[in-house]
Amino acid sequence: MSVTDTAFDIQSSRRTADKANIRKAVIAATVGTVIEWYDYALYGAASGLIISKLFFPNLTSTTGLLAAFATFAVGYFARPIGGVVISHIGDRFGRKPALILTIALMGLATVCMGLLPTYASIGIAAPVLLVFLRLLQGFGAGAELAGAIVLVAEYAPPSKRAFYTSLPNAATVVGVMLATLSFLAMSFLPDEVLLGWAWRVPFLLSGVLFMVALYIRKHLDETPEYVAAMERAEAKRERQSVPMLDLLRNSPKEVLFGFLSVTGHNANAYILNTFSLSYMVNTAGMSRTASLTAVVVGAFFGIVGTPIFAMLADRIGSAAVYAGGALFVLIFAYPLFWMFDTHSLALSILGISLCYGIGFGAMAGAQGAFLANLFPTRYRFSGLAMTRELNGVIIAGPTPLIAAYLVAAAGGKPIYVATYLMLCCAVTILAVYAIKKRSIHE
Repeated sequence: MSVTDTAFDIQSSRRTADKANIRKAVIAATVGTVIEWYDYALYGAASGLIISKLFFPNLTSTTGLLAAFATFAVGYFARPIGGVVISHIGDRFGRKPALILTIALMGLATVCMGLLPTYASIGIAAPVLLVFLRLLQGFGAGAELAGAIVLVAEYAPPSKRAFYTSLPNAATVVGVMLATLSFLAMSFLPDEVLLGWAWRVPFLLSGVLFMVALYIRKHLDETPEYVAAMERAEAKRERQSVPMLDLLRNSPKEVLFGFLSVTGHNANAYILNTFSLSYMVNTAGMSRTASLTAVVVGAFFGIVGTPIFAMLADRIGSAAVYAGGALFVLIFAYPLFWMFDTHSLALSILGISLCYGIGFGAMAGAQGAFLANLFPTRYRFSGLAMTRELNGVIIAGPTPLIAAYLVAAAGGKPIYVATYLMLCCAVTILAVYAIKKRSIHE
């Protein structure tokens, strides 16, 4: 990696990003990210509550739940492929066409899920089509958040990069909250109505968000840093290269430790927004409505906490805040599940709110700047997509499935799943400090 190249890109940019352009970039990035996480959290909530009944009705309750979480994980196997392909487009041809492609694929897949016949209508073809749509959704989502962070990072002034890149990360929780609220509204309906047609409504509503995001992104300009980098390459008559190959050739340590650094964040996020619903309902014995309420309230604190910790990261460094968030979750993993096991709505809300507000808030607030600063402009999109999405395959997607298995293996006790969360956070802490000196602005 060349710090000089990146500094040159920033300093030689001939298009100063004023506040209006920054605001436009933030809106374009965050709306798309809301859709990505609305789609994924929607399916995550559905996995824990209804997917097994609609698409795997012939399985036992435990096996059906595992099958539902397996279809959730399947989407993550397509994400690295989508990340590689779409980030290549983003680094070679521009951030704008890449971000339009991601939103189009995700929106199409999610709306189609809402139109999908169930097992009762078409038999085994239903889960097969469901898996296909999850793969399509995952392919599109593979570069969405990475692209959103890159877009904002390349518009933002370096002194406020953590704050501005935290906004797409905060938007992930907005998506989670909207998805959970939609299922919370559906939970008041009788089961025969919910399982009959009402479950489709939240999926179909994503079409509205998709059209809004597509319109905004079609009217977006390229980032100043990207334009400057391409102009410099053209002036030097540099041969067009493959960004992903440049990334692996020049920044292998950044890729490795950047990949490892996302581990605790992904494990924490997917336990909170996906597995916690299943645990509170199926293990702790709480009502579906109470569990959904706890996640919605907790998600609100994640939205608030993320930009607050990002401002702190701009002052003291993204590495310190990033590792601090992981340390909090490591310490709080056992208390979180103890709070669930009390069957108390108030304690469950408190536990999720603390994990979201402090743990998620600190890691999400610092992560965008930390990762963006690891890579120069010419392959920054590829760098973020690679580090985030490979970790997504191994940690994010499988976490609900792993957590469900660990709880079953412990006879309904949370000891194994809490330990799993602690280990993931320990990996993040070690990785952040191993690579922090290579982060440009640290």
